[in-house]
Amino acid sequence: MMVSGFWTQPTLLFLFQNHPALLQFLIQVESQHLVINLERNEGLLTSSFTETHYLKDGTDVVLTRNHTGHCYYHGHVQGYPDSSVSLSTCSGLRGIIVFENKSYILEPLEGATSEHKIYRAENLKLVPGSCGHQVNITALGAGDNDTAHHSQAGRHKRETLKTTKYVELVIVADNREFQRQGKDVEKIKQRLIEIANYVDKFYRPLNIRVALVGVEVWNDMDKCSISQDPFTSLHEFLDWRKLKLLPRKPHDNAQLISGVYFQGTTIGMAPIMSMCTSEQSGGVVMDHSENPLGAAVTLAHELGHNFGMNHDTSERGCNCKASTEKGGCIMNPSTGYPFPMVFSSCSRKDLENSLEKGVGMCLFNLPEVKESFGGQKCGNGYVEDGEECDCGEPEECTNRCCNATTCTLKPGAVCAHGLCCEDCQLKPAGIPCRESSNSCDLPEFCTGASPHCPANVYLHDGHACHGVDGYCYNGICQTHEQQCITLWGQGAKPAPGICFERVNSAGDPYGNCGKDSKSSFAKCEPRDAKCGKIQCQGGANRPVIGTNAVSIETNIPLQEGGKILCRGTHVYLGDDMPDPGLVLSGTKCEDGKICLNRRCQNTSVFGVHKCATKCHGRGVCNNKKNCHCEADWAPPYCDKPGFGGSMDSGPIRQA
Repeated sequence: MMVSGFWTQPTLLFLFQNHPALLQFLIQVESQHLVINLERNEGLLTSSFTETHYLKDGTDVVLTRNHTGHCYYHGHVQGYPDSSVSLSTCSGLRGIIVFENKSYILEPLEGATSEHKIYRAENLKLVPGSCGHQVNITALGAGDNDTAHHSQAGRHKRETLKTTKYVELVIVADNREFQRQGKDVEKIKQRLIEIANYVDKFYRPLNIRVALVGVEVWNDMDKCSISQDPFTSLHEFLDWRKLKLLPRKPHDNAQLISGVYFQGTTIGMAPIMSMCTSEQSGGVVMDHSENPLGAAVTLAHELGHNFGMNHDTSERGCNCKASTEKGGCIMNPSTGYPFPMVFSSCSRKDLENSLEKGVGMCLFNLPEVKESFGGQKCGNGYVEDGEECDCGEPEECTNRCCNATTCTLKPGAVCAHGLCCEDCQLKPAGIPCRESSNSCDLPEFCTGASPHCPANVYLHDGHACHGVDGYCYNGICQTHEQQCITLWGQGAKPAPGICFERVNSAGDPYGNCGKDSKSSFAKCEPRDAKCGKIQCQGGANRPVIGTNAVSIETNIPLQEGGKILCRGTHVYLGDDMPDPGLVLSGTKCEDGKICLNRRCQNTSVFGVHKCATKCHGRGVCNNKKNCHCEADWAPPYCDKPGFGGSMDSGPIRQA
């Protein structure tokens, strides 16, 4: 190890081979001897995890790993309850150790796996050609908003922050990253998994688990156009994800790790509030540090934007337990050194607001874990094949229904886990287990046959929102009015249609339909005007989304005399991201039409009306294209008497 010029070799208290489930070793750090306790991160890789690379002719090679144990760990420093450790043992010891507000990087010496160095995180080496200045990380589509958000029902229906969310993630490395990492496919795969291991550690305090369902390396050539323009690269990657990746590899979110140096100081980019959407659930990350930790922090930041987290700006008054000197918080608008590894109070608030709005509908489903990657183990907290329950190690188990030693149910117990398990018995069918969180969400009910609440479902895209002048899209009821309130505060409302038509026909920074393929502002066609820059009236005197937002007011004269005041916003966030004042995808633009890709398109593209016809007028269509029946009718087609609900959500009422 090296600290201030001191070198040594770690003393292992646990002689490990084949990466054991538990690991302990002794390390000397700045004259302190520390015992590091580690546990293999069993939830990191799902049972459907695959690795993909390509042959020279472009044929994809998809591998399903079948090792006896993976090499990625989480843990702590013994005697320091607030410490945090994230390490890999794939090729020596590599990772981050945090204790007493200090962060240390541990990694093997170059060309060695038995000798290591350890140093303060602030001394982490940057990639060649990069200077030590701060670098910007960018979100697409919204600015900071300190105003209160409320669910459509006006109350918190789901304890969203207490419920564990699972992001089924795919990480892709582009061809330039393959070149930069020595054209070694296996090395890059390990690097991508190590990045995910860090990100999972960062998100655990938010009750979010990051589970890898796949890694992919573009070793032959890029599968979409990746350039120094991060905006163009992002949209190319998101298009590829939707058209090519999603159909062959189901997942919640995909992130590209790029070896390309983006223009300016941008090292990452992602759309905001886009988690779980087929069009925009993803981001691009520049691999800007020799150590994978750098890309992991940026990926965590971009994932935060997908979740709806805004930047931690000074006017928001965010509480961050890490000082600027210690790296600050992950959602800072710029990242310095040492890298941040915690989330602020603002990020937690943004996350809760987003989840209550319906962002991340796909995250409440437990990933398939038939057997944890690396082999099953009683006591790891995952119920695997051959186990009836698993409440962790015996000393930590508090579940009175489960025998922690054998992972079997105690005598008389029918279940031990799940929202539909109470007092070790299954709840009757028809008992609510997950209420709807907004007007586009559907409730779920116990089935009487399983201890688990059915997977979350919501109304089919294009379904009219109940009580709101809008349409459902990815489980959210998006309206011009709500966006005006977000930008201008309470009392704001959409401006008349003439404002949208006149302002957005300009094709300039203040009125446009986004950017075209050449990164120039695009004029809106009259039919698409309500999908360009949002135009509002009323509300506060200035935008409420931050000090870098300015009001753009336009007076439009009327033929009959008088004039109309149109209020738009322009946010100075650099040339590499679109204005947060753009109308969000899924917003109603006309009766029977919705904004998609800056165009006002007919809701018939979703097929909601065709789907609804099979429900016989006694139910609605859900996102799985199945009927959710009224209380007295039975699925699947609501044409026979029954107890309501759907094949996906359980019966609405008890027998």
